[in-house]
Amino acid sequence: MKIGFVGLGNMGTPMAVNLTNAGHEVVGFDPVAAIPEGVTKAQTAQEAASGADVVITMLPNGDIAHSVANDILPVMTKAAVLLDCSTIDVASARAMDQLAQDHGIGFLDAPVSGGVGGASAGTLTFMVGGSDSAFTTAGPLFDIMGQKSVHCGAAGNGQAAKICNNMILGITMIGTCEAFALADKLGLDRQAMFDVVSTSSGYSWTMNAYCPAQGIGPQSPADNDYKPGFAADLMLKDLRLSQQAAIDVDADTPMGAAATALYQTFVEQEDGAGQDFSAMLPRFEGRSRS
Repeated sequence: MKIGFVGLGNMGTPMAVNLTNAGHEVVGFDPVAAIPEGVTKAQTAQEAASGADVVITMLPNGDIAHSVANDILPVMTKAAVLLDCSTIDVASARAMDQLAQDHGIGFLDAPVSGGVGGASAGTLTFMVGGSDSAFTTAGPLFDIMGQKSVHCGAAGNGQAAKICNNMILGITMIGTCEAFALADKLGLDRQAMFDVVSTSSGYSWTMNAYCPAQGIGPQSPADNDYKPGFAADLMLKDLRLSQQAAIDVDADTPMGAAATALYQTFVEQEDGAGQDFSAMLPRFEGRSRS
């Protein structure tokens, strides 16, 4: 395919490289980031999108994603697909779908899970909302950039799946960090704690695959001074999206709200900015109940 790619940052660059390595023609645009080898540089987003079978966008927020869609849809080929892999609010994704329909273009919202490591390795998981026909068109690209793509239903449902998943992730990481800090004060060895919890009812991804305690379990950012695999700033962004969605549909999410408040304090008032989201553990280690 001929693929346009708008947004070649930490995630977009390895995704685009994997597509070029698989033999696709990729034309890329980013106003700041360098264009990777193998990707043809476009001077504008419109140039990247013109004549493409699929245009992939990986952008910071809903306002930017919607603005780019407004810019490129008029020059896209009829029956092409706009594949937005940004993590944005559900309402923006659905507005972009309507805008695409107005131009006779297919649309998919397909946020990802797996981080920069997954983007580089081609092992991302895509949570996808949009039409069956658009999903079929983009299917071969999901197979190159990731290990799994789940069609979640209509446009916006990919974003819904992402923010629900990450609300669970944020809540669970806080609980895992609290439990380690409590175990420390009770005199329970961390390895013993891990050996029990990782094989019993406390089992979770944050414990077993991404343990926040240094030297415990598989290698994780805790073993690298909490340099981000998934930054606390991004967790805060996703939790805020979950709470905005909860407000929009009148859903009661007290644990999600509490996790959002904790990460907001951690990132904006403490030293969490630029650290991994699992750095909540040293935060709790140094705190008393009062």
